[in-house]
Amino acid sequence: MKTRRHAKILELINEYTIDTQEELLRRLREAGFEVTQATVSRDIKELRLIKTLSHDGKYKYSVSKDNTKDYSSKFYSLLSDSAVLINYACNMVVIKCLTGMAQAVCAAMDSMHWDGIVGTLAGDDTIFIVMKNEEYAQQLVAELKKMVG
Repeated sequence: MKTRRHAKILELINEYTIDTQEELLRRLREAGFEVTQATVSRDIKELRLIKTLSHDGKYKYSVSKDNTKDYSSKFYSLLSDSAVLINYACNMVVIKCLTGMAQAVCAAMDSMHWDGIVGTLAGDDTIFIVMKNEEYAQQLVAELKKMVG
């Protein structure tokens, strides 16, 4: 549950300008997570979130750029626990996940800033990734398949 909650937090801070623990707590509860203020505070510390200045001049929670290794282990865990199928066609990669897990995996993946990824899109059980070219797509699929065993 903690891994899913952490992935949801990453997804929320990427999607919304969240500047307080209270707002993060509210959004987590709206997403179905029963959490306390203390849990949210601990999660922020464990994820090493920082406050940065957003485009509109307000501060918001974001991922520290120097924490890629911390997030990579969370991503590997999420991916290996939920990926069902990984494949590509030309420069597009598709990851099929267990129902409800695609957005969490995608949010964790986005925080890692992979080379060659132009953009990602996640639904309930599918992640669609556009790569710069087919070579990048092949490399990503090979690496992801190694992670899931």
